[in-house]
Amino acid sequence: MVKFSKQYEGQLVPEWKEAFVDYWQLKKDLKRIHLLINTQLTSLPNREHEHHPSTPVTEADTFLSSLKKFSPFGHHQPRTDGAIQVHKKLASSDRQGDLYETELVEQFSDLEAAKEFFACLDHQLNKVNKFFRTKEREFLDRGESLKRQIEILAELKAFVSEQSGKDPSLAHDVGEEDASISCAISCESIVKGQDQEQMQEKKALELDELGTSDELPLTESAKWDEVGKSGTRKREYSNKLRSLSSRSFSCQGKNLKDLIGPASKKCNSEGNNNMQINRTKLQHAEKMIKKALIELYKGLGYLNTYRNLNMLAFVKILKKFDKVTGKQVLPIYLRVVESSYFNSSDKVMHLGDEVEELFVKQFAAADRRKALKYLKPLQRTESHGTTFLVGLFTGCLIALFTGYVIMAHVTGIYRRKGDRVYMETVYPVLSMFGLFFLHFFLYGCNIFAWRKARINYSFIFELTTPKELKYRDVFLICAASMAVVVGVMFVHLSLLTKGSSDEQVQSIPGLLLLSFVLLLVCPCNIFYQSSRYRLLQVIRNIIFSPLYKVVMLDFFMADQLCSQIPMLRNLEYLTCYYITGSYKTQDYEYCMQTKHYRDLAYAVSFLPYYWRAMQCARRWFDEGHTSHLVNLGKYVSAMLAAGAKVAYEKEQSFGWLFLVVVISSGATIYQLYWDFVKDWGLLQMNSKNQWLRNELMLRRKFVYYLSMGLNLVLRLAWLQTVLHYSFENVDYRVTGLFLAALEVLRRGLWNFFRLENEHLNNAGKFRAVKTVPLPFHEVDEEG
Repeated sequence: MVKFSKQYEGQLVPEWKEAFVDYWQLKKDLKRIHLLINTQLTSLPNREHEHHPSTPVTEADTFLSSLKKFSPFGHHQPRTDGAIQVHKKLASSDRQGDLYETELVEQFSDLEAAKEFFACLDHQLNKVNKFFRTKEREFLDRGESLKRQIEILAELKAFVSEQSGKDPSLAHDVGEEDASISCAISCESIVKGQDQEQMQEKKALELDELGTSDELPLTESAKWDEVGKSGTRKREYSNKLRSLSSRSFSCQGKNLKDLIGPASKKCNSEGNNNMQINRTKLQHAEKMIKKALIELYKGLGYLNTYRNLNMLAFVKILKKFDKVTGKQVLPIYLRVVESSYFNSSDKVMHLGDEVEELFVKQFAAADRRKALKYLKPLQRTESHGTTFLVGLFTGCLIALFTGYVIMAHVTGIYRRKGDRVYMETVYPVLSMFGLFFLHFFLYGCNIFAWRKARINYSFIFELTTPKELKYRDVFLICAASMAVVVGVMFVHLSLLTKGSSDEQVQSIPGLLLLSFVLLLVCPCNIFYQSSRYRLLQVIRNIIFSPLYKVVMLDFFMADQLCSQIPMLRNLEYLTCYYITGSYKTQDYEYCMQTKHYRDLAYAVSFLPYYWRAMQCARRWFDEGHTSHLVNLGKYVSAMLAAGAKVAYEKEQSFGWLFLVVVISSGATIYQLYWDFVKDWGLLQMNSKNQWLRNELMLRRKFVYYLSMGLNLVLRLAWLQTVLHYSFENVDYRVTGLFLAALEVLRRGLWNFFRLENEHLNNAGKFRAVKTVPLPFHEVDEEG
């Protein structure tokens, strides 16, 4: 049976952990009381034996002692108000909330320990009430804002539908470039409507003067009834139109009159005035409100979980206290907990029902089942079939790789004087896939570690819960893909050893690369389509980084690319080799000697740092924090170091060597500082954990010190450029692959602590749901 503390830790909201009942501290206080009671019980018989060694206990003594317990003259008269009494201090305002304080009525075996326990318990109850009240107020305000947003959206949609239905010729023009709905509103019709209203009011006054309507002819009465109904409809339409055009809102920072507003201030010569409603903006506003409703509903669900788990924690700890002390505290204190604000308030439940009804009505076409797919998405269950396939493909990979290594050793292609054509044309394919899937495998290890440490990576990366990749899925993709790659390489090498060197055999590595690219962009709903498309979307955002708002997943992925420069250079070279047709003649030097291809290869070395620097610039532009400019400087220093290395590879002079050492050393110090202090949040001088930070997700501190040391050593891999060290009888390309793999391993280590720090930042602000910006904001007309 799983202990409650394990269940409690596994079910609480990670970002709100500090606001939950500190069940572990209460258990520590209770254990101390238990130890003191046991100590007193063991010492009590010895003391009685010392004071009365020869006095036997008679039945009369037992009877008298029992009678004394129930006698009004005894020393242990029971109190009618129980062992404790909880006092409630009324708050001066609704925002502060009531405070609870416990008074000990009965005598406890260890008074000080019991006082500490109940002081901690009162503190937890007050903390829970305060946090619940704060979050409840926050969600209620958010709910009111969303209701107003939905009202505005409903008015806009009703306005568009009425205009389209009123005159088919006024329907929206789909072919316009701005995708806007053109709604022509006749000024003349509005004037006529106002004239008819005035005529109707005038006629009503005449009817009142006559004193009776029976004197009118029947046809005249019917005629004026029709006029009245028509005038009423005109008046309602005119009022709605005036309310929409007169209310001033802003949509995504722009005045909503850009979305709904007259194209011209005055009626034209024909008496028409056009109002434009931009359909794209309207649809985007609807998506924003829908997403905000989903996040609000999720937050309300978290708050209900917060209420239930805290209530259960109070019950469990009070039961333990009663069992340890033998007192009846549970019924007394539990009545107080049940009547406290966090358990008695039902506003959250009512708001959750309202949000659900609004979502069903506005965004699910009254289909509750469809709405619940968005509001309560089902968790994808992890099947044992995935685990079986991981083991199957891993076994195939090991067998194929063993065969490939044996064959490569026999042929001697990886030696210094091996097959140069193979190493220049085929080996880059294997190394590129090896680096990519090693990185992907480490991402799977990161997911596993994040889940174990209760780091909410899905929320940080804004991943869709039902479609996100689990660590088993990542391991399956890595094992299956590498089994295919190594299998193809094994077949290709077997054909080469048999003497087959025709065009079809030489094209096998290129076809393998092409097949993976086609699989990545495949539009069919196979092989994790949503994850593939999300990857392509992130790559697009990185490439055009200044043009898109930067989110966590974008710059996290750009950091991964900074560790995959050798892979990108291999990809560029292989693209050139196969597109130019050099594989037909095995002319691998063409792409190395052609100037523009050589310049492109150098540019690839700078691109990841450039993209990341542009992201920092965009974040500074959006948020205004100077720390983003300082971070930009880190990537500029990396670009300078990369440029110095390229220049040194060309010139091989002492001057460039000195410049490489100086610039690379400065860049390394810059990067290490940013890794430890900014990205990992470590090296805090006043921390209770020396050289670390106050909050740690891992219990063993040596893991942090070891990781900092490994990060320092692996950051110095650039020294190989200066030392030119290589293993004996091993091709330099194999050494380069080994060093590139070390950088990938460093990045995998960096990933865990980077997200740990981000998670702790979210937890420090109790940020468990995303705050989606709302599209409509009322603005001051006078301003």
